[in-house]
Amino acid sequence: MNLLVTGGCGYKGTVLIPLLLGDGHSVTSIDTQWFGNALQEHPQLTNLKLDVRETDQIPLNGVDAVIHLANIANDPAVELNPTLSWEVNVLAGQQLADRAVRAGVKQFLFASSGSVYGVKDEPKVTEDLTLVPISVYNKTKMVGERVFLSYADQMQVHCIRPATVCGLSPRMRLDVSVNMLTYQGLKNGKITVFGGEQTRPNIHIQDLANVYRHFLGHPEITSGCYNAGFENIKIREIAERVQQQTGAEIVITESNDPRSYRQDSSKLLATGFKPKFSVQDAIKQITEAYRNDALPDGENCYTVKWMRHLQLQAIS
Repeated sequence: MNLLVTGGCGYKGTVLIPLLLGDGHSVTSIDTQWFGNALQEHPQLTNLKLDVRETDQIPLNGVDAVIHLANIANDPAVELNPTLSWEVNVLAGQQLADRAVRAGVKQFLFASSGSVYGVKDEPKVTEDLTLVPISVYNKTKMVGERVFLSYADQMQVHCIRPATVCGLSPRMRLDVSVNMLTYQGLKNGKITVFGGEQTRPNIHIQDLANVYRHFLGHPEITSGCYNAGFENIKIREIAERVQQQTGAEIVITESNDPRSYRQDSSKLLATGFKPKFSVQDAIKQITEAYRNDALPDGENCYTVKWMRHLQLQAIS
């Protein structure tokens, strides 16, 4: 198939795209490359440095499916510039979906977020629960879903709601929970945990990449929203797993954020998807990369820090 991937140079895109190329697809990647470009050249890859808001410049002729990963990611980064986040996460997406339909694209996969539910007391957070997004980031994802699903009568639309992603990527992120705690333990010999009793859902980045491949391989799956998270673990338990791997000391401090999030992905599993990786795999892989001096750890591994840096550059 001919695939278009927005945000192709990001944390998820740089893991997903090589797998898609290995599957025999032709891929066009669209990315501002604010965080660099870690994609390797490939004869079936067209890598365009392009802002997703420049929708009229995005090549859609002959594209069979769009995987829309591009976004301003996580709550603190969105708060730096909420207007930019609405433009990127919602408005540009709507324009892209509209153009995709006009170009005859058959399938649209949207990277939403499990955070759209807000805080839920239910032990199983399934797709039929009401959405009560708290932050601007959560709200942009919820509205984005509604926008894309409005095109479901003209193309297949699958909105993926992933848990917190963990694991190695060529465009590494060290500001998500498992990765951050593992890096702390390796670099400092100490893991600082705020509270620790909060539960967070997790998904290994390889499993998330395979979720997108699963939907591409099964376009007949009913349009709609699908949770993608397979390990609901307390932050303290994540730290303990890191400790087992690294020998680091755990320091528990008070937290003013007692919120817990859970996910139930039975709907996705019912389509035949089977996860193959775990949080423990992510910790082990990051540890091995660090000890082999192969773990990216520059400032661009921290979304908010790097976006502030980019803002200062723009001003100066």
